[in-house]
Amino acid sequence: MFDSLDEQIKRNDDRIGSRKQRMIRWALYALAGVVVFGGLILGVHYMS
Repeated sequence: MFDSLDEQIKRNDDRIGSRKQRMIRWALYALAGVVVFGGLILGVHYMS
């Protein structure tokens, strides 16, 4: 009934797909973070 957190994470990761799909997803997250923070830095730079 009560699964440990490790078991739940493993089960969720298995449902997502292959290792390649997970790597692509994390790469997209990283790219989105760079775009957002880069935009904030440029915005503050041009405001001053």
